[in-house]
Amino acid sequence: MKRKTGQDRSITANWRPATQAVRGGTARSEYGETSEALFLTSGYAYDCAGDAAARFAGEQVGMTYSRLQNPTVEMLEERIALLEGAEACRTMATGMAAMTAALLSQLSAGDHLVGGRAAFGSCRWLTDTLLPKFGIETDVVDARDTQAFIDASRPNTKVWFFETPANPTMDVADLTAICAAARERGIVTVVDNAFASPALQRPMDFGADVVAYSATKLMEGQGRVLAGAVCGTKAFIDDVLLPFTRNTGPTLSAFNAWVVLKGLETLDLRVMRQSENALKVASFLEQRVPKINAPGLPSHPQHELCMRQMKMAGPIFSFELDGGRAQAHGLLDALQLIDISNNIGDSRSLMTHPASTTHSGVAEEKRIEMGISEGMIRINVGLEDAEDLIADLDQALRAVAL
Repeated sequence: MKRKTGQDRSITANWRPATQAVRGGTARSEYGETSEALFLTSGYAYDCAGDAAARFAGEQVGMTYSRLQNPTVEMLEERIALLEGAEACRTMATGMAAMTAALLSQLSAGDHLVGGRAAFGSCRWLTDTLLPKFGIETDVVDARDTQAFIDASRPNTKVWFFETPANPTMDVADLTAICAAARERGIVTVVDNAFASPALQRPMDFGADVVAYSATKLMEGQGRVLAGAVCGTKAFIDDVLLPFTRNTGPTLSAFNAWVVLKGLETLDLRVMRQSENALKVASFLEQRVPKINAPGLPSHPQHELCMRQMKMAGPIFSFELDGGRAQAHGLLDALQLIDISNNIGDSRSLMTHPASTTHSGVAEEKRIEMGISEGMIRINVGLEDAEDLIADLDQALRAVAL
């Protein structure tokens, strides 16, 4: 691999995000390919035994094994780090692998974590079930209330973990206030930024220490592969996260990394158009449904905070029907264009009923505590014409007497 300008931070750091998303991290082989090469190899050969020993000792630059390094994967890691404004990034097989690694790599038995109450179902499983199994104490709070994080903290609190906007309630956490309060207390903030992507929100600009992603979502953006990423300082990535991932192996495949690289090239275009479409769809639904959770709407109680932190509010929001699960399922079954699917960040419009899908593994009382009602529906607005989406929603709403 020839080192090219795409991996020279003295050059790429000065590029604007749209340019970084297309060219950041690119390194070309001796063949001079313009598109990133896909390196499908598990291992690497050495010119001599001494080179092998030197690489394993960290005395020679080069690849040793694709659980640790792969040229295609490294290009993706550099590109995501640039977009996030981070010193370094490590990618992983899935978003949940990234969330798990970001927490377990820095927590031990006897430590304490405070998490955001509203979160993806599997993230709540981490805080409620997995971490306590290893002797890590946890509490969950309303992430909209910075003081709640402070009040729940103890002398052994090591991490505050939350997502903003939250899945699927769309609660917006005050990044500046929470991250400043954590830093004053020597607590590490881990922010799940999957609903926004770095194209819309960069938590590190507001003081976050670690940012984790399901790159399956907006970064890949077309529903093809799974991927995760964790961004942070070089010291955190190399000294805290890497020993954990090197020895546990949640490795991202080279092929999936290559697909995400292709997705990043259009991230800015997609997320802006999808956000515009989402605002049009939300404005329509606001007039037709009992409750809508869309921070992009001026009527949302956290609209001002959302606009301070994000370029746009993103393509995802939720709304609620008074008729519970039966009416929610009836609306979904009446859709003709929009797909029923639990994915998000896709270029296609998708809708799901969180209580019976993404959060079905969360106990009912906890779902109620999180604000997830039986009548809640989450929508990911895609790249279709917004008027076609509105027409489909209109006929589906009429089918359930709305």
